[in-house]
Amino acid sequence: MAAHTVYKEPAPKVDRENPLESMMSRFNIAAEILGLDEETYNVLKAPDKQVIVHIPVTMDNGKIRVFEGYRVIHNTILGPSKGGIRYDKNVHLDEVKALAAWMTWKCAVVDIPYGGAKGGIICDPTTMSAGEIERMTRGYTLALKDIFGPDRDIPAPDMGTGPREMAWLMDEFSKTNGMTSPAVVTGKPLVMGGSLGRTEATGRGVMVSALAALKKLGLKPTEVSAAIQGFGNVGSWAAVLLHEQGVKIKAVSDISGAYWNADGINIDEAIAYKNAHNGRLEGFAGATPMNPDDLLTSDVDVLVPAAVEDVITEHNAHDIKAKLIVEGANGPTSASADPIINEKGIMVVPDILANSGGVTVSYFEWVQNKQGFKWTLEMVTERADRIMSDAFEKVYQTSQKYKIPMRIAAYVVAIDKVAQTYKYRGGF
Repeated sequence: MAAHTVYKEPAPKVDRENPLESMMSRFNIAAEILGLDEETYNVLKAPDKQVIVHIPVTMDNGKIRVFEGYRVIHNTILGPSKGGIRYDKNVHLDEVKALAAWMTWKCAVVDIPYGGAKGGIICDPTTMSAGEIERMTRGYTLALKDIFGPDRDIPAPDMGTGPREMAWLMDEFSKTNGMTSPAVVTGKPLVMGGSLGRTEATGRGVMVSALAALKKLGLKPTEVSAAIQGFGNVGSWAAVLLHEQGVKIKAVSDISGAYWNADGINIDEAIAYKNAHNGRLEGFAGATPMNPDDLLTSDVDVLVPAAVEDVITEHNAHDIKAKLIVEGANGPTSASADPIINEKGIMVVPDILANSGGVTVSYFEWVQNKQGFKWTLEMVTERADRIMSDAFEKVYQTSQKYKIPMRIAAYVVAIDKVAQTYKYRGGF
């Protein structure tokens, strides 16, 4: 199999629905089903802490530029908060708040002892040198040195960041505290305490979720086709692993466009081509270019949106032909599309379940760092697959019990776990 290069996800669209409102509309439905009391509802509705920092950075031209950064801690009742850091020019506080809350539910759904957080800096890393990004990362770490900590708040990579940025963050935090502190951050390079299996973890979780869902639908992997939107880290690994299970991948897309092959795309060839052409599929001979919007409504059994938020909306949901949607991205389906998809009887494995393989293996990285002991790839994979399978089964059983869609069932499972913990811990 061809090696994967580090990929920067394309930026989210600015004119999409407010992600915080989308998340809250689902939260409200689940809270009502659970009969959540008003006090707990009010506690869970708002983030615990929102921090805005301004980071002065000396640019390569000698001038000082000030960047605005955020860190939102949504909840820490289950454990230290966990969540990625985005470097993107469209980062805004509502998005960071929504993603922080999503992390709370995601950790609760897969039953790992973390709360939710998210961070971001408004910048365009594609126009910045490595030195400028490093100085900005170190400035951000310094500004948040009292927020971050192995037992307080543990960042990770997200859009526009990767192992390099996490290495700088760990180093700056360690220097500030006078001790090497690998457990302060996950998604680090392997030599610095990163975990085996982390790179493919989110895509692998998508594959495990897809197979579990196909089984419930009575479909065999070898008899179904799929379209994957987004061919970055999550999408490409999901494609590789689904392909290995016998799923025919008919369509893939990336920032350069969408590509179709009715007989199935050779995924290893597509990845080798992408790696040789600056991370883009443009000009790939193993598939025909298609309109990117048509990928979502193409004639396939499984649809994996693994790019950005709000791509499935009330405008295109009616035309989706897939029997199963497995959400690799955060928030790819807008709240307005939910009733249409439910009416069509399409099963959706929601983002807070389907893409939680990443945070699961991040948790393993943190555990290994705390233990000072490395696990084998087999151990990581076997444990992650089991956690994903158990979580899927719990959400599925909840959806059957309440006769509700999988998305709302995932919120019910998550909110119930957090609310019960509040009841036991008390303290208001």
